[in-house]
Amino acid sequence: MRENIDKKFSHLDKEGNPTMVDVSDKKVTSRTAIAQSIVVLPDEVIQQLSDDEIHTKKGPVFQTAIVAGIMAIKKTSELIPLCHPLALTKSAVDIRLNEHNEVVIVATAKVEGKTGVEMEALTGASVAALTIYDMCKGFSHDIVIKSTELIKKTGGKSDYDK
Repeated sequence: MRENIDKKFSHLDKEGNPTMVDVSDKKVTSRTAIAQSIVVLPDEVIQQLSDDEIHTKKGPVFQTAIVAGIMAIKKTSELIPLCHPLALTKSAVDIRLNEHNEVVIVATAKVEGKTGVEMEALTGASVAALTIYDMCKGFSHDIVIKSTELIKKTGGKSDYDK
């Protein structure tokens, strides 16, 4: 508990007002973040699976979710108010089913910059999960976005690996 005494919210100024973090004095480093979302699909949706894809009237679900996740990574600063706009060097989303028939979405963001890309990876994974929900809700509303979490981050002040 003692280790948290010196920590503070990075997006508040001295008066407690919201602010974008000043990264002017930080060094440019290679930064990577990987986030994961897990979506649980009910049987009636899983039954639509053919050749590792679910096809709907709206189009291929996983391929559309990949594109949506990549777009979300690129637009994170427009969605999360205090995120810096970044010149990303990589934006990728991978979607697979695990042994429990859960959809595992892995979003990766990379940048050479002064600030990290955790929010970009988390946003990409989240939007991909929401896209799957949107495209499959015609089959069932019993779809659960089970989790979204940071898996790994490198670069900057510290690294993180779950």
